Amino acid sequence: MSAPDEARLPPVNHDRDPHGGRYWIALGEEEAEMTYRLSGGVMAIDHTFSPRSARGSGVAERMVLRAVGDARAEGLKIAPLCSYVAAQFARHPEWSDLLPG
Repeated sequence: MSAPDEARLPPVNHDRDPHGGRYWIALGEEEAEMTYRLSGGVMAIDHTFSPRSARGSGVAERMVLRAVGDARAEGLKIAPLCSYVAAQFARHPEWSDLLPG
């Protein structure tokens, strides 16, 4: 099975303020979202939600991948507080450098 054509997938959007933010994907009438708090150079991801209609489609994984890329680019650490993000970090040992010490 080949990877989905990224150009046809809805974009991962990002809203942020000094205290935290959210990544989200518009899915017609619904949204998938992942929220986080910022403190001391750590992005504490505390919630991930995908509508039932989108579960298993990779939208939640795309939001995590975007957060990982953004954290690397900005020199942030990630505290995976929600169970989905914690499971993704367990599957990706190459992200261990992003975990707070």
